[in-house]
Amino acid sequence: MASVQLEGVQKIYDGGARAHIAVHNIDLEIGDGELVVLVGPSGCGKTTTLRMIAGLESVTRGTLRIGGRVVNDVPPKDRDIAMVFQNYALYPHMTVRENMGFALSLRHVPRSEVDARVHDAATILGIEELLDRRPRQLSGGQRQRVALGRAIVRHPQVFLFDEPLSNLDAKLRVQMRREIARLHRQLEATMVYVTHDQVEAMTLGNRIVVMNAGRVQQVGAPLELYERPDNAFVATFIGSPPMNLIPSRLTRDGGLRVVADDGAFSVPAPGEWGALLGGGAERRIVFGVRPEHLRIEPSETTSGISARLDLVEPMGAELYLSLRAGQHDLMARVPPQPLPPLGSDIVLGVDGAHVHCFDVDSSARLS
Repeated sequence: MASVQLEGVQKIYDGGARAHIAVHNIDLEIGDGELVVLVGPSGCGKTTTLRMIAGLESVTRGTLRIGGRVVNDVPPKDRDIAMVFQNYALYPHMTVRENMGFALSLRHVPRSEVDARVHDAATILGIEELLDRRPRQLSGGQRQRVALGRAIVRHPQVFLFDEPLSNLDAKLRVQMRREIARLHRQLEATMVYVTHDQVEAMTLGNRIVVMNAGRVQQVGAPLELYERPDNAFVATFIGSPPMNLIPSRLTRDGGLRVVADDGAFSVPAPGEWGALLGGGAERRIVFGVRPEHLRIEPSETTSGISARLDLVEPMGAELYLSLRAGQHDLMARVPPQPLPPLGSDIVLGVDGAHVHCFDVDSSARLS
């Protein structure tokens, strides 16, 4: 296997005066044997970045290395990578065995070695009994395993995955996530995985690269991004339901407190946030709290957030509550419990050990 390094990598689609920068100056190192997930909304540049690594898109500026070798001008077939696509891309007239071994046959690998590699990959994926079937005889999950097997038999330096599970139903996506995680542990392979699904990113990646508008927002381990997001975008993209963000004021009036900009609530702020005020009396901030760090308090409590209960979504082991506090919509995630009728007011307590503070202008994390 091999490491992958991107140094100042840019992708610009030249339209003359209307040139579009799809990827801005990415600096990223993916270690040998690491599984790194590129995640972000549609149009954020994650698939373009993957395609540059694969050689399917040219690098406009910067340097791209695989295994220490600069590959900016190396054709895809000579990069020693294997790519698994969203649409499987299986040949319908070939059997599973033929599909998995086709790339090796094109390289004139001896027949005996092709058969051995196909058999080994089929054993790893548990599809030995499917080798003589054609793609039309397979389910979506089985086709995805065949696409994985076709990549495995090549023994590449790097595996590239372009949203490989997006065509599967929810239950099968969970199963295939586990299969890919197990495959990574078994092969100890370098893998770069692209998805728009933050749940896939959190459960699969050794590290996650969060992208938006062609720029890397943060790189880190899943829990690092969840617990200490660098900015408001990462805070709302990682975590489900997303973090509540409320424009507020940090003030010393009546003790160090966070006051919503419309005065809808006032809650104590962590003591260390006092340093953010400097010598001033107050500062505009964006206050962040995740739904799971809100709790329902007795109605007589005066130090919490008073909010109207608009919707209850039972999720089995927990409830998702949609609420309205002044001008602000909030989400809370709480254990199952009796609740007042919709439209009633409830009081939410805030876990002060898990609150966040972001700059109003830059959206960068302050606390």
